[in-house]
Amino acid sequence: MSRLFEASVKENRRLTEKHYLLTFNPLKKIRRPGPGNFFMISAGNGLDPLLKRPFSLHRRTGSGIRILYRVTGRGTAILSRKRPGDVLEIIGPLGNGFPARRAGENTILVAGGVGIAPVFALAEHLAASAKKPVLFYGAKTGSDLLCIDELKSIGIEPRICTDTGDTGRKGPVTGMLREFLGKNPSFSEDCCIYACGPESMLRSLSALAGEYGLRGYAALEQNMACGIGACLGCIVNTTRGYKRVCRDGPVFPLNEIIW
Repeated sequence: MSRLFEASVKENRRLTEKHYLLTFNPLKKIRRPGPGNFFMISAGNGLDPLLKRPFSLHRRTGSGIRILYRVTGRGTAILSRKRPGDVLEIIGPLGNGFPARRAGENTILVAGGVGIAPVFALAEHLAASAKKPVLFYGAKTGSDLLCIDELKSIGIEPRICTDTGDTGRKGPVTGMLREFLGKNPSFSEDCCIYACGPESMLRSLSALAGEYGLRGYAALEQNMACGIGACLGCIVNTTRGYKRVCRDGPVFPLNEIIW
């Protein structure tokens, strides 16, 4: 089954000054995407802009497939102007998603900024399980926090912190997690971390996981050109050598990434 398809825009809702929630419906049957998978989406028509942009699966609903994105440049600015009925050229779903957790183990989810996009997909997948995940969410300011009401609607109360302290606790999300682990030693005895966010957050999280002897996985936010491993433009250094984020990831074990 070809992974290249066209999709019709169902909704492209502005959430904040810079963040949007895009819902699209594939015009043909595609592989079922899972948490951690991503799509390469053409922002414009024809060859301008030339390269597709990568976006994580955020949610599957009866309305279609949703991606959550932040306007950071020309391509995403063009995408933000798409309207219902517009047709997008997309490749996907791509990549290796989050691995299944072990039976009975505790789960910690950590998101930074727009990294909540793939983390939400995993949170929704795990929300109905007997052991609900504990979710830590950090951002620069309160206006950068996304999907809080949606998380609560699936039964997950996020533990929030911001750099400015205008919403939730002030400080890095890893600081809040460290405090939680210190107060809940039995929880960390059989626990796995799943995360997505800025590199600085993931680097600190990797060190914290190593300190407590925890397994963990991170979905890396990386610039990509092709999305299929052909161009070697998204290489990351790991303990198993250099790997392509688009083809070998985007999810990697925390302890394998060389920061």
